[in-house]
Amino acid sequence: MDPVVIPILVAAIVVVFLVAATVRIVPQARRYNVERFGRYRRTLQPGLNFVLPVADRINTKLDVREQVYSSDPKPVITEDNLVVNIDTVLYYQITDPRAAAYEVADYLQAIDQLTVTTLRNVIGSMDLEGTLTSREEINARLRAVLDDATGKWGIRVNRVEIKAIDPPNTIKEAMEKQMRAERDKRAAILHAEGERQAKILTAEGTKQKDILEAQGTQQAMILRADGESKAVELVFQAVHRNNADAKVLAYKYLETLPDLARSDNNTFWVIPGELTEAIRTVSTAFGDRATGTGPSPGARREDADDGAADADASDKDHVGAPEIEPNSTLALDAVAAADEAAKQAAVAVSDAKAEAEAAGETRLPRR
Repeated sequence: MDPVVIPILVAAIVVVFLVAATVRIVPQARRYNVERFGRYRRTLQPGLNFVLPVADRINTKLDVREQVYSSDPKPVITEDNLVVNIDTVLYYQITDPRAAAYEVADYLQAIDQLTVTTLRNVIGSMDLEGTLTSREEINARLRAVLDDATGKWGIRVNRVEIKAIDPPNTIKEAMEKQMRAERDKRAAILHAEGERQAKILTAEGTKQKDILEAQGTQQAMILRADGESKAVELVFQAVHRNNADAKVLAYKYLETLPDLARSDNNTFWVIPGELTEAIRTVSTAFGDRATGTGPSPGARREDADDGAADADASDKDHVGAPEIEPNSTLALDAVAAADEAAKQAAVAVSDAKAEAEAAGETRLPRR
C-alpha cells in the first residue's frame, strides 16, 4: 500500500469522528443538558445543535411533555383510627430541565414520598366518612403542597387525583349493611306513603260518591215532592173550580179503599171510622135523588146558601157548580156509580178481613 494513502485515510477518519462528535440533533419535546469538562454548560433545544468534541458531553436527556405517574397503594390512618389504602394519580410536566437534573436526584421518588406524607397529614384530620366524601378537598390541598415543593425542582404538577380509597373488609361489610338498612327504610317509607295516598284517594272517592248519591236522591225527592205538590194543587183547584159537594168527595174517598187493601205487605188492615159515614152519605144522597124524595126547596136553598158561603170563604174567585136535577140522566148515573162504589168498598173490606184472619194477626182498630 502506498505510504501516502495511509495518512489520508487516518485524516478522513479523524474528520468524520470530529463531525459526528460536533453535531447533535435533538428531537421535538426533548431537552439535553450539556456539560463542559463536568460543569453544566447549556440545554440543547430541539433541532440541529453543535458542541465541542471531547470537551462537551450530554449529561441528561429529559422529556418535557406532560406525564402521568401512578403510585402504589399507601396505608393511611384516619382520625377515627381506621387504616385505608389510597392510590393516587399524578400529572406533572418538566418546565426547567436544568433544575430537574441538578436540584433533585430522583424527582419521581421525591414526588411519591411527598404525596404520601401530604396524604397522611390531610386524611389524619378526617374521619372515614369525611375521607370518602371529600375527594375534591383532598385533591386541592395535595396539589397546593406539591406545587409549592416541586416548583424549585423545575416541575409543575398539573393535577392530582385520588384513584381509590379502600377501607378494611370489616368496614366494607358494615357499610354495606348500613346502606342496605337505609334502602330498606326508604322502601318501607315509600310503601307506607303509597298505601296512605291510596287510602286517602279511596276515601275521597267514596266521599264524593256518597255526596253525589245524596245530592241525586235529594234532587229526586225535591222533584217528586214538587210534582206531588203541583198535582195536589191542580186537584184542589179543580175541586174548588167545579164546586164539588160532599157526595163527590165521599165517592173519591171510597175509591181509594181497594188500593189500601191491595198491598202485598199488609198483614192487617185498619178500617177507618169514616167508612160507614161515607157509605151512608153516598147511599142517602144518591138514593134520595133516585126516588125523587129530597129535601124541601127551602132546605135545598139553605144548603145551597151554606155551600156557596163555604165556597166563597175558601176561594172567592171560583163560581159554584149547578145543581143536579132529581130526575135527570146525570142523577141516575151518579146513583149507579155510588152503588158500584159501595159494592167495591164492601168487597175490599171483606177481602182485607179474610187476609188478616189468614195471617193470624187480627187487630182491633184504635179510635
